Amino acid sequence: MTARHPHAPVIGLDLGGTKIAAALVAEDGTVLDRHSLPTPATEGAEAVLDALAEAARAVRAPGTTALGVAAAGVIDPATGTVTSATDTIRGWAGTALAAGLAARTGLPVACDNDVRAAAATELAAPHGEAAGHGGAPHGGGTTLVYAAVGTGVGGAVAAAGRMLHGAAGIAGHLGHLPSPEADGLPCTCGATGHLEAIAAGPGITAHYTRMSGVPADRLETVAARAAGGEPHATAAIVLGAEAVGRALGGLANTLGADRVVVGGGVPRIGPLYTEALAAAFAAELMPPLRELRPVPPRGGPDAAVLGAAALPRTLPLHHPHTTGALR
Repeated sequence: MTARHPHAPVIGLDLGGTKIAAALVAEDGTVLDRHSLPTPATEGAEAVLDALAEAARAVRAPGTTALGVAAAGVIDPATGTVTSATDTIRGWAGTALAAGLAARTGLPVACDNDVRAAAATELAAPHGEAAGHGGAPHGGGTTLVYAAVGTGVGGAVAAAGRMLHGAAGIAGHLGHLPSPEADGLPCTCGATGHLEAIAAGPGITAHYTRMSGVPADRLETVAARAAGGEPHATAAIVLGAEAVGRALGGLANTLGADRVVVGGGVPRIGPLYTEALAAAFAAELMPPLRELRPVPPRGGPDAAVLGAAALPRTLPLHHPHTTGALR
């Protein structure tokens, strides 16, 4: 294996269902350059790999020695493959993500799920900042539940300061928890009744349309109608938020979490969502956790791309068979 270069800048790529974000990141976490472009989600895996390479080319600088990619789907860092995925990105399941990017860039590649990469930035915090109510107990490391609510519902779980990957990299996919609020609704994974079907942005939007009979093109439209006092819009947003809050409260009890983080685009629609989520979460907690509250990601909107840039330091590197410049 080629030696790692801890002082060299690293490219971080964050692949979502709608956007690819790229950043050139220095050793201290400073973002030196950034670029973004739309995800060609309907054009197939090869087109997505080409777009990832294009984003990397836009920020690459002399001396760049590795690339980390945080991607949607169930990612196995050991094999560098997408072991499972919804149809948000067409044909994504089974993609040789690390090998495909290494061949296109000539750089060694480390990869992981996008939400897990973002969540890892929470574990790097100073000990006293680690928990939602005063730090991890007894020096045992943070036990973290991290949810990202956007086009889908992703998640990550860490126990005693160690990120859990699980079989085939599937640990932490919170969007596929059974949810009473989603009973009978089809999920993007092919099952029914999962949290994502009622709590993700498209799920909230679809539920609003079911209740009101009025079409809405996206979540922001529903949020604007809720801000104008439209009761069906308010109810759809609150139900989605409460479903997430209840699920996270149950997980906090199960794991004994000392930090719960909620990120993604949906919480950014405002207090109607975040306050409903927090209230539902608090109502589920057992007495020893009563002071615990969900918090936003410490890394803000850059959390996933910064987490991606950190992956080459901790996960297996997949090397290109032949070296060369970016295509």
